[in-house]
Amino acid sequence: AFSLLCGFSRDVLILQVVKGSAFSLLCGAVVNAEMSQRKRSRYSSDSIAAGYSHDNEWMKSPPLAVVPPIYNTSIYFLPSTTEGEAIIAQKQPGYVYSRIANPTIDVCASVIAELEGAEGGTLLTSSGMAAISLVLLTFLKSGDHLVSQYPIDTHTIKLIEDLLVGNNIEVSWIDSIDSTEAYEKAIKPNTKVLFIESPSNPRMSLQDLEVFGKITQNHPQVITVVDGTFASPYLQQPLKYGVSISIHSCTKYMGGHSDITAGCVSFVNDKLMSKAQWYSTFLGSSLSPFDASLLHRSLKTLPLRMDRHSSNALYIAEFLEKHSKVEAVYYPGLESHPQHKIAKSQMKSFSGMISFVVVGGKVAGIKLVESVRLISLTVSLGGTGSLIEHPPSLTNMKSLMDENSRKRSGISDGLVRLSVGLEDKDELISDLTQALEQI
Repeated sequence: AFSLLCGFSRDVLILQVVKGSAFSLLCGAVVNAEMSQRKRSRYSSDSIAAGYSHDNEWMKSPPLAVVPPIYNTSIYFLPSTTEGEAIIAQKQPGYVYSRIANPTIDVCASVIAELEGAEGGTLLTSSGMAAISLVLLTFLKSGDHLVSQYPIDTHTIKLIEDLLVGNNIEVSWIDSIDSTEAYEKAIKPNTKVLFIESPSNPRMSLQDLEVFGKITQNHPQVITVVDGTFASPYLQQPLKYGVSISIHSCTKYMGGHSDITAGCVSFVNDKLMSKAQWYSTFLGSSLSPFDASLLHRSLKTLPLRMDRHSSNALYIAEFLEKHSKVEAVYYPGLESHPQHKIAKSQMKSFSGMISFVVVGGKVAGIKLVESVRLISLTVSLGGTGSLIEHPPSLTNMKSLMDENSRKRSGISDGLVRLSVGLEDKDELISDLTQALEQI
């Protein structure tokens, strides 16, 4: 009876064992067999398709939610093969496959495009590095020339040195402390892309976006790209200065809660957007709908958060600049910063990122970051909580950047990077004070 019953239904077996009757076990098997004959086909179909009939009113006119829903689907119903073909060819709007387009992602992208002033639109990617990779792989090919700022994010440097140079793309590096005019001087007949970070990682150097944007006017074949992750679109909008492409790691300030990895690429015109969008479909760089929903949620509070990040950071930078155990402070909001005037002209406020050098070199830098209590020792930046790290030991460690490269980048052994959060500013000062006392 048991072997017979197991052949029909495990669920009935469990039910009848509880009842404790061998007779009922066998009867249950017989009844289940008869039900299976009549209903198995219907149940199989209904469990998949129930509620999703093409005639269902919900499908024809879904309810309008106050918060855009998460379209957690990989595929979509197609009205016909003709319309499906037109959607895939981007000749008419619609959805076929979420790697190509998804309503949740599109809503979030439209908000960012509005914040950026991106007439060409915005693409969302699975990370900031995915955004950078998409741009460089779309607009550079073998034999082309890239002009890039140095230093920039360590993994971007590795992408350029290992992947692009390895595929016969020529690279010229411009020191981050050089003037913006140096990029135009480096242009060659085969130059296709100029790439900068502003503010830059980790020294907080800035470039004049108005000057940088005009380069494309003088050299139409050149695409200008700005990674503005350290500022967010709330504090600066590179596209309004004529810059071609604006990139952000949305993992940082735009996400703002240290709970997603995401990136975005915004375009000054449709031509650039269309080419990158086409490449993104087979590079597989798209963001997930769930992360897009979290990012969209975070954008609603971006102005409030960035104002608090900026005011807290300025307060702390002024404190650090006066401290006897701090040799130098790099923060665009300080009058001592070499590009302070540029920062005032192109940024609404000065963001929450500070780098500073402590007396005592590497040992002191490590001791400081390991002595904080309220502030968290970790990589990344832009979260609600304050984050601190020692770049020579972590984001710019030996396996990613050798000693000569660090010296060229101005990354001294005592350099510390601080992402100032939303906590009470005096409590942050107290935490830094006690940590500085340890060195």
